[in-house]
Amino acid sequence: MQYWLMKSEPDVFSWDDLVARKTAEWDGVRNHQAQAHMKAMRKGDQALFYHSNIGLEAVGIMQIVEEAAPDSTDDTGKWVAVRVSPVRKLPRPVTLKMIKADPALSGMAVIRQSRLSVSPVSPEEFRHILKLAGE
Repeated sequence: MQYWLMKSEPDVFSWDDLVARKTAEWDGVRNHQAQAHMKAMRKGDQALFYHSNIGLEAVGIMQIVEEAAPDSTDDTGKWVAVRVSPVRKLPRPVTLKMIKADPALSGMAVIRQSRLSVSPVSPEEFRHILKLAGE
């Protein structure tokens, strides 16, 4: 299993929106590196749902339920999307400030490539974030 961090602006699509829908296409990603990460995702992988711009925090865990397929919001056929479903809300959010302050997480892409909307997370980083969240 691989782990990921996927960002969404909560005023556009939030954790609560995902929970209400039960499954959703993770669409609209228009960065080549983020796209490469989405193409590498496999059914069953898990991702941290991260609220960007507002909140700046990981708030939940979701699962990849369908691998990369054409993005329904792209008329060019150039971009892909994956389908995700919620697994569980984190007991408490893990903020970007917490991540940056923790030496065990200093190599995370969310710090090194802050504008990247989809990034890999190592199994150790994933477990550490769950620990910070109170799991």
